[in-house]
Parts: sequence; C-alpha cells; structure tokens
Amino acid sequence: HVQLVESGGGSVQAGGSMTLSCAVSGNGDGSGYRCTGWFRQAPGQEREAVAAIYSGDGSAIYTDSAKGRFTISKDASKNTVYLQVNRLKPEDTAMYYCASGDGGKWDLTGSYNYWGQGTQVTVS
Repeated sequence: HVQLVESGGGSVQAGGSMTLSCAVSGNGDGSGYRCTGWFRQAPGQEREAVAAIYSGDGSAIYTDSAKGRFTISKDASKNTVYLQVNRLKPEDTAMYYCASGDGGKWDLTGSYNYWGQGTQVTVS
C-alpha cells in the first residue's frame, strides 16, 4: 500500500523560502509512482496543481503560475520528492499535498491514486 507523508510546512514571512518534503513508501513494485505531484488548497478554494515529476526520466512540469518560484525535485535513494518555494507570497498560504499516480493528465486530481495528509504553509 503506497503511503505519502508530507513535511516541512510552517509559518514564514513573505519573501522567504521553504522546502516541502514528500516521503513515499510502499511502492516497491513501482505502483502509484509514475508521477508524483504537488497540489495546494487554500481555504474555500479548489485543490490546484503546482508541479509534478516523473519517476522514469525525472522530468518536471509546472503550472504557469508556479514557474520561476517553485522547484520540484526528487531523491530516489530516499524515495522523497521535494518542493522548494522561493519568494513566498501571502497568496501561497494553503495546505500543500503530494500525490502519486500511474497516468492521466498531471494537473488533474483524478489522475492520482494516492495522497498524503498535507502540510500547512502560512505566509504573512
């Protein structure tokens, strides 16, 4: 059973940086790990995609709004995917989730089979 655990959230002042981690376990057979994505959800808003990374070639993809400030990366030896956010803005305040899946359009929540519980990022 694939499990994802996010960490690294917290409170930060605008302009600062933060790195979120997503530890993946239980996917020794490779299931649910073709693509790992980061999503975020602000209060009263829909969950939206931020970035994703593919396990095969390590290629990364971002939403237009995430390009330039967000960087997704992975450490295969630790089975961990990271999301670095620079120049944080108050509008980045949200619960950040990582998810893994085997196919489908990367920026759709329905493309992901497994989700973490989320880590809260608050920017003031």
